Parts: sequence; C-alpha cells; structure tokens
Amino acid sequence: MPKYFTLKELCESETAKKQGIDNFPTFEIAAHLLELTEKILDPLRQAWGSAVHVNSGYRCTKLNVAVGGVLTSVHKLGWAADLVPSNGKTEDFIKFARTWVLVNRIKFDQLIRETDPKSGAVWLHIGLYSPTGSQRGQIKDIVKG
Repeated sequence: MPKYFTLKELCESETAKKQGIDNFPTFEIAAHLLELTEKILDPLRQAWGSAVHVNSGYRCTKLNVAVGGVLTSVHKLGWAADLVPSNGKTEDFIKFARTWVLVNRIKFDQLIRETDPKSGAVWLHIGLYSPTGSQRGQIKDIVKG
C-alpha cells in the first residue's frame, strides 16, 4: 500500500483538465503505477525526508501527444513520473536521488535531469522500466525542445 503517493496524483494533469482528456488508467496501468510507487517513489520520498510533488505521472496517449511527450514514453505505461521536491531544492533532490539509487542498488530504467530551456524549469524523470520492460540503469541529463 503506497505511503506517500496516490493513484489520483499520479494521474492528475492540468493539461488533461483544460483539454477535457480522460486520463483514467486501466487496471494494468494502475498496477504499473503501484509497482513504480512501491519500488521507487515511496522509498525515495522516505529517504529524502520531505514532500515531493508529481509534475507528471501516467499519461494516456492523447495526453502524451498534448504535452509533447515522445511516442515511446513510459509515462503511457504507468512506469514513469516526473518529480520536484516541495521544498524547492530540485538540484539537491536530483543529486540525492542519483546517489540513493546507486548506493541502495535500486533497479530502474532511467533517472533523467530534465530542463525546459523556455521556462527554466528543472525536474527529475524516474522510469522503472523501458518500453520493452528492461531496466537499463541510465542516469543522464536532457534539455527539452
């Protein structure tokens, strides 16, 4: 049972609300979100010690297109979340998460520091599995756009 993250917050989207997109997950995707939460999100939040906000979790195909997500995005499968710490210390959180997965030998697919050059926003993308189900353990930085 998740301790810090709810299915609702992992599926909420301002873009979906504005555009009238139904972003309700299937049972299979809800199970993936639960696995993501139990294996990575909750333990990371516990270790970090303060609140973490989900910018983007599950995205149905229509929502993924609306937000400019890549066609192979694992957000569509419920295996990814974009996070920022509520205390505003995003760079510290990203460094912490990168160290935490390595020290604790957490299996994951991707940990990506993503930056939007237009807005200057920075967040941490965490993917549990790739679209093929592998866990590549990739840690990288990406500038969107």
